[in-house]
This record gives sequence, C-alpha cells and structure tokens, in this order.
Amino acid sequence: MTGILEQGLLKRREQVGCLWAVLLDPDSLPPEELASIATGVEAAGADLLLVGGSSARPETFEVGMKAIRAVAQVPVVLFPGSYHQVVAGADGILFTTLLSGRNPQYLVSEQVKGAPKLRLLGIEPIPTAYLLVESGHPTMVQMISGTSPLNPLDSRNIVDHAQAAWAMGMRWVYLEAGSGAERPVPVELVKQVAQVEGISVICGGGLRSAEAAGLRAQAGASMIVTGNALEVRHDLQYLEAFAQAIHR
Repeated sequence: MTGILEQGLLKRREQVGCLWAVLLDPDSLPPEELASIATGVEAAGADLLLVGGSSARPETFEVGMKAIRAVAQVPVVLFPGSYHQVVAGADGILFTTLLSGRNPQYLVSEQVKGAPKLRLLGIEPIPTAYLLVESGHPTMVQMISGTSPLNPLDSRNIVDHAQAAWAMGMRWVYLEAGSGAERPVPVELVKQVAQVEGISVICGGGLRSAEAAGLRAQAGASMIVTGNALEVRHDLQYLEAFAQAIHR
C-alpha cells in the first residue's frame, strides 16, 4: 500500500515523465551550504531532496537535516547509510535493502533497528531494493557494506534481482553505480530493468552531465539521482539543464 508521499511522487512523475532527486550529504558539506544547494536545486526544478551518506555521524546528520528542512519546499526523503541516520524532519525514507549483496547487516539487521524509529517519528517508508552495480573502481558503499557489486554486463542477473524485489513487495529498484563512480549504470541496463512490471527504477551514481542523466530518463528510469557533480558546480543554468533533460 502506497503512502501519501509516494502517491505524490508518482503523480509528479506522471506530470514530468521522470523525477529529479538531488542527494545532499551532511557529512561532506556544512549546514549553510547544504541549505544553499537545496534552495538552488529547487529553483532549478528538482522534485525532491534525498538526504544521506555512508558515514555521517548521527549528530552531524541531524544538524544537516535541520538546515535542509528549514528551507525545503519539495519533499525531503532520507537515504541513510545506517539506522543511526533515521532522524526527525523527513517526509519519508527510501527504506532500502542491499539486495545485490549477501551481508545480513544490510539485508535485514539495519532495517530491523531502523523500523521502530520510523514509526516513532512518523516517517513514511518507500520499500526499495538497492542494487550496487560495478562502475570501474571500488566505491564507498562497497567498502562499508563489505559486498561486491553486480556485473553490469550480466543484465539477466540484475533483472532477476529486480524480479525478486517485486516478488518481495518492493516497488522501487535503485540501480546505483556509487558516489563518484567512474562509469554510470549503462543505459541499456536501465531500459531492461524498467521493463519489469510493477517496478519503478531509480538511477544514480556518476551522472556528471545533463545529457547522461537525460539518456537514463529516456531509457525508462522513474527517478534520476544526482549528487557529487552539483556539490562542485551549482550555477542556475547548469542546474536547469539537468531538470530539462530529466523531465522527459
């Protein structure tokens, strides 16, 4: 059963074709800069803000979330690296399981610890399968989770993972190349996973240009996530190019 936030995102997706989410990491930027980027990407057309990071301490995460929440007009959705990062202020959370790995900590243990906090704080979960895809070099997610990424050339295996996610009741599959990836998730792979009935595809990692983001939106992604590239450059013209390419 979809909640109010997810229903709103799906409605927005129908309007624009593909959602543009911007990932803000409280561990990599000070609160005032997080707020500034949040304001800038909203003005450029971002549909939602994701707040997450692999290593941010709970207190750092809380301060960053408050700064973002104070200025955000679009939905703010948690994308935490651990249950410690489930904090107040979010409209929802990508409640992920690292389905590409076999480490029980990220398959279920973190989820068991985080779920009671969601109920306590009234944060809406969006059930999401997280699939880490090999991108050219080891990523932070790979190192922290102790799992190996999926081979992007073995599309059948990745599609099977998406089918398993659907069978387990998940509605979203996050194809992740990793923060600062050398190579983003291949366009053809996005297309194949997007054809799995009942699954909406999120694609992120290594999308440094509007063209690269737009190609994956055209391939059938329901949400494109950008992050690191916008920390380096966030002038309005550059940001608007992402919105125009993604909103297909």
